[in-house]
Amino acid sequence: MNLQRKAYTYALLATLLWSTIGSAFKITLRYISFADLLLFAAFTSVIFFLILMIFTEKIVLLKQLKAKDYLMSAILGALNPFLYYLVLLKAYELLLAQEAGTLNYIWPVVLVLLSIPLLKQNIGWLSILAIIISFAGTIIIGTRGQLHDMRFANTHGVLLALASAVFWALFWIFNVKDKKDETVKLFLNFCFGSLFILIYVIFTTGLKIPGFEGLTGAVYAGLVEMGITYILWLKALKLSVTTAKVSNLVYLSPFLSLIIIRFIVGEEIFLTTIAGLILIVGGIILQQFAESTGKQIVGRLNK
Repeated sequence: MNLQRKAYTYALLATLLWSTIGSAFKITLRYISFADLLLFAAFTSVIFFLILMIFTEKIVLLKQLKAKDYLMSAILGALNPFLYYLVLLKAYELLLAQEAGTLNYIWPVVLVLLSIPLLKQNIGWLSILAIIISFAGTIIIGTRGQLHDMRFANTHGVLLALASAVFWALFWIFNVKDKKDETVKLFLNFCFGSLFILIYVIFTTGLKIPGFEGLTGAVYAGLVEMGITYILWLKALKLSVTTAKVSNLVYLSPFLSLIIIRFIVGEEIFLTTIAGLILIVGGIILQQFAESTGKQIVGRLNK
């Protein structure tokens, strides 16, 4: 098996695993609160990354870090897993799984918007059109097609799902500046994030051990959503000839997720969810095309 084929294999495995998470979140939330789900999932991820660092002999890299490195990890850990998953899981609690999961996929568009003030990037008219298309998709999903009165099915839940996209986009913007080893970076992020989540739980609902169903779901989320898929995806990116060759496979995930939600969670999938998702993904793909076209134009001008 050549390297590119291995890259596709790792990327497809990551995509398939990510596709199960919406259903896993929704089912687990029947037995456990959103904050407890995040707490035990995050602690599971810490253990997973610790074991991984020991086996890959990267644990020694912690000794080389300085105070500023730990500060950066604390900031990133506050964004992800703490804030990102806290608001996302609350959105899953309030919305249908198909709505919360699909709305969260707006994050690449939010990333473009945030890059304007934070990274001083300029965007062209094609990028603006892509943003409008994607946000039109979120409105269709949030209103369940009731566009005449623009009333969301659950305004609080929709705003939380969109807020999670903002936190995720912010995380990736600041993550680029963190030059630590990826495994070490993830381990420290989840260490600090788990600490923040623990403090939040203690001062809100109080610390308690969930039942078997809730704990099993939390461990699954911690291993799959917050652990194994990160490693599989990073491996795919490392082996691939170009990032684009595997990155587009991510767009299979939300559509596969809807199929799993239909048969595992039992939700009837609305046509408005499918239509909205197509618009969101279509806008993201158009945005990528706009970026690549812009780079080609700049390259020609530089010649």
